[in-house]
Amino acid sequence: MQPPSNHPPLILASSSAYRRQLLLKLNLSFDCVNPCIDETAGSNETADQLVARLAREKALAVIHSHPAHLIIASDQVAVLDGVIMTKPGDHGSAIAQLRQCSDKKVIFYTGLTLLNSSTGRLQNAVEPFSVYFRKLDATTIERYLANEKPYDCAGSFKVEGLGITLFKKLEGDDPNSLIGLPLIQLTSMLANEGILRP
Repeated sequence: MQPPSNHPPLILASSSAYRRQLLLKLNLSFDCVNPCIDETAGSNETADQLVARLAREKALAVIHSHPAHLIIASDQVAVLDGVIMTKPGDHGSAIAQLRQCSDKKVIFYTGLTLLNSSTGRLQNAVEPFSVYFRKLDATTIERYLANEKPYDCAGSFKVEGLGITLFKKLEGDDPNSLIGLPLIQLTSMLANEGILRP
């Protein structure tokens, strides 16, 4: 697939280096903008509702400063035993998270929005992806955290690095969604806008 040379400019509404690296795989030129929104969950909002809303709000937050653009936005949460997990932020919180994840399934929900700021057309999807953790002992957790320090990652791991050693099984349609940007869904959305058609 070859992108047309005259496609509308692309904006990735994210400050995430992980999402930027994923989008580079599509061989499209784009700029990154931090959308700066309040990411607080609403009362009684489910994980999939939350990520769908936040992805949409991130795209809408930059629409006025980027007319005639295609705006890509994404948001992700991890859910363990029905409870949304946050980014750990520090070593102690990461240890606690990985202990909780040991021998359990964690579901990641990734919301994706593609907004055409010229036409107002908004495409929105949620991609689930499940991770089944091995039984993790204290030594394994400490060794992993010392090597990777994944304190800015929901669930306290980086699947694109040594985090893969913590799992016994992955289950989902698009492994890119686990890192934060569902490229299969995004490719379909871009095709709807005339970009990356087979």
